[in-house]
Amino acid sequence: MDYVAHDAVGLAGLVESGEVTPGELLDQALALAQAWNPHINALTGLRPERARAAIAAGLPPGPLRGVPFLIKDLGLEAADFPASAGSRLAAGTVHPGDAELFARLCAAGLVTFGRTTTPEFGIGAVTEAAVYGGPTRNPWDRARSPGGSSGGAAAAVAAGIVPAAHGSDGGGSIRIPAACCGLVGFKATRARLPDGPFSGEGWGGMAIDGFLSRTLRDTAALLDATHGPDEGAPYWPPPLGGSFRGALDRPPPRLRVALCATTFEGNPVHPDCAAAARAAGALLESLGHRVEEARLQIDIRGMMSAWTRIVACGTALTVRRLLRGRPLADDDIEPVARAAVELAAGIPGADYLAAIDRIHAFGRAMARFFRDHDILLSPTLAEPPCLIGRFAHANWRWRDFVDYREGPEGIFAYSPFTAAFNASGQPAVSLPLHRTAGGLPVGVHLAARFGEDRLLMALCGEIERAAPWPTAPAPLPV
Repeated sequence: MDYVAHDAVGLAGLVESGEVTPGELLDQALALAQAWNPHINALTGLRPERARAAIAAGLPPGPLRGVPFLIKDLGLEAADFPASAGSRLAAGTVHPGDAELFARLCAAGLVTFGRTTTPEFGIGAVTEAAVYGGPTRNPWDRARSPGGSSGGAAAAVAAGIVPAAHGSDGGGSIRIPAACCGLVGFKATRARLPDGPFSGEGWGGMAIDGFLSRTLRDTAALLDATHGPDEGAPYWPPPLGGSFRGALDRPPPRLRVALCATTFEGNPVHPDCAAAARAAGALLESLGHRVEEARLQIDIRGMMSAWTRIVACGTALTVRRLLRGRPLADDDIEPVARAAVELAAGIPGADYLAAIDRIHAFGRAMARFFRDHDILLSPTLAEPPCLIGRFAHANWRWRDFVDYREGPEGIFAYSPFTAAFNASGQPAVSLPLHRTAGGLPVGVHLAARFGEDRLLMALCGEIERAAPWPTAPAPLPV
């Protein structure tokens, strides 16, 4: 049995047929983890004994029974897996119980054996947190970043350690790593997945959990196993109207596609990123969709300014809770997180609410744009994966948190597309449709109206059938 030749659905099928046991799959995943992690530093808090105990106790007869799995070291509470949120301040945090999402993952039959690395408190497009002893590296080019904040998850999947992994996305944190590592990264509609019971919302409702995978059917299977708000959720999505897996097999109607091969403000992007978007547009046109170039006539800078301030306040709240009344010490957190806390200290409550209002106004403006378009197509990033160190939190070279996020060399210049759909709450996906001449992955980004997750998934399925991407993991370094 060639473990890395199968996706999660395929591995679950082998378990169901009796061709392989969950224990044997776990052995394969652990062997790959041991071989790969010294090269990419993507894994943390491995607990194989917990995974073996779950297998011995009898796995639920879920759709992904026996498949090895990893969860992000941020946000997803799991009593048996202490977490650090990418921070020395939070290292070793033990949660009092399991999040609803983790309970649903367990019910699906997945075998979780550890966590994956993330930048401190998830506030970055790279994964280089000091708590892990060094940067997480891209399996396709270890001089480059796998993205963030679900960078460890993306690196682990791209390396073949697991076929799919948990991630989360508050400004592109699933889709950015998917683009960097040649994976599928699907961000569902706001509140499509549960967020409780330990938290009500993340970053003013902009953050949502999700998954990274090498195949669409794995993403669909994971979403089908976990979607639906939990009890008392503050947001509620429109009814899904069917399954994600069913949407994959049903071609969508012919759609009106808005193509933007520049930034949403009209600035040029790297030629490979523009070429990837244009090639995807040509593919959709060949499939009978109506494709026309368009730009968002919306205040994208104002949205990003509000996003930056909401995230700064969220970071400050997290730090305050972890400090438990004591003052912040010099070595508690890294410079970028400290800059976020400093920015938050100067934001009055009324200004925070004004930032929330601006995000909501942006979502309404996006809804008006989608009156005339069904899909917005763009690159996922403005460049191919960046080099290690460029956005490292420990290498302080920005004036402040606003400069880090919005400055001319900051995160927004590198990732000008993804956060818009966290602000609006719309479903969006990065697909691995392009490679540079040097073999670096380049993602293509598609977004649909609020609540139209199945339409977006159906379009992705049509694209995958027409132009299938390579799903083999990166080769293990010799």
